[in-house]
Amino acid sequence: MSDREVEVVQAVGRGRTNHEIAADLFISLSTVKGHIAGIQTKLGARNRTELAVWAWQSGLL
Repeated sequence: MSDREVEVVQAVGRGRTNHEIAADLFISLSTVKGHIAGIQTKLGARNRTELAVWAWQSGLL
């Protein structure tokens, strides 16, 4: 997972919306959505909740 993907998954784990993540990281909304889709594929996660749980269990939060 790239450094940027880690930042995105940490933000998801903190409950941030896609718009908030985009603003915080100075990237476009479509880029955030692309990162989330890629992360979900890599982790086999079905939704944002599973990403947040993974981030917490992995010690990223």
